Amino acid sequence: MAVLPRAAHLVRSIPDALAQGRPSISFEFFPPKDDAGEAALWEAIRDLEKTRPTFVSVTYGAGGSSRDRTIRVTDRIAQETTLTPMAHLTCVGHSVAQLRSIIGHYVNVGVRNVLALRGDPQGGLDQAWVPHPEGLDHADELVALLRTLGPFTVGVAAFPDRHPESPSLDHDAEVLVRKADAGADFAITQFFFTREAYVDLRDRVIARGRDLPIIPGLMPVTNVRQLARMTQLSGQPVPRAVTERLERVADDPVAVRAVGVEIATELAEELLDEGAPGIHFITMNRSTATLQVWANLGLEAAQ
Repeated sequence: MAVLPRAAHLVRSIPDALAQGRPSISFEFFPPKDDAGEAALWEAIRDLEKTRPTFVSVTYGAGGSSRDRTIRVTDRIAQETTLTPMAHLTCVGHSVAQLRSIIGHYVNVGVRNVLALRGDPQGGLDQAWVPHPEGLDHADELVALLRTLGPFTVGVAAFPDRHPESPSLDHDAEVLVRKADAGADFAITQFFFTREAYVDLRDRVIARGRDLPIIPGLMPVTNVRQLARMTQLSGQPVPRAVTERLERVADDPVAVRAVGVEIATELAEELLDEGAPGIHFITMNRSTATLQVWANLGLEAAQ
C-alpha cells in the first residue's frame, strides 16, 4: 500500500474524487465521550483505514455540544492517519466570529474539506430553531462564509425523507439548490432506507437545474433498540418493511446484526445501480458491520 504524502491526503478534493467514476466510500464518526469511547473510536478508525476511503468525517454533538472534541478528533485524523478528514461545522450556538476562528484553525492544520450545516436546534428536534444573535440562520450562509475564508471544498446535508422542519419534499429540494447556488460542491444525506427516497430527491434537484453530487448516507442497524433512536434522530419513522425484518429476529442479536448488514447491502447496491456517486457509512464508531457491507459490495480499496 502506497502511503500518500501528508499534504496530499489532507488537500485531496472530495468533488474531484466523486468525478472519477469509481464509487466513493466514506465513513462518519462521532466524538467519544470518555476514554473507553476514544479507544473504541480509534480501533474503528484503524480497521476502516485499510479500505482507503475517499474521506472520513467527524460530527458535532447535538446543538454543537461537542465542538472541541470534534476539532480534536479531526486534528488527530489529519495528523496521525492517511485518511482525508472532512470537518463538520454547524451554525448552532456560534457567532460569526467563532465560526471564523474555527475555520481559521482548519486552514492552519491543513483540513480542506468541510461539511457546512445549520445543525439541529439546541435542546433537540422538538425545539424551535433560534439562531445565535451574532451568528447565521441557514446553512447556505455558512457555505458562503466558507467560500470567503479559505480554499475549501464544501459539502452540505440533504434529506431524502424530508427535513423535520420542512413543509414538503419540494421545499427540501429548493433548500438544497440554494446551498448549491451558495457554493456547495456536493451533498451527503441523512440516513434513510428506501431507494425511492433517494431517487426522488436527486430528480427534484436535477429538475431545478442542478446536478449536484448527492452521496447517500447509510447506517447498518446492529440492534433493535437503534430503530427507535433512528426515528428520534431523523424525525422520520423507519419503514415498516425494515422494522418487520429486524423484529422477526429480535431475540437473536447475531441474527439482528446479520439482517441489518443484509438490509444495508441491498440498499447500497440499489443506490449504486441508480448512479449514486458513493456510499457514506454512519459507523456509530464501530467497524465490523460497515466492513461487512463494504466486503459484500465487492468494492476495491482506492489506489
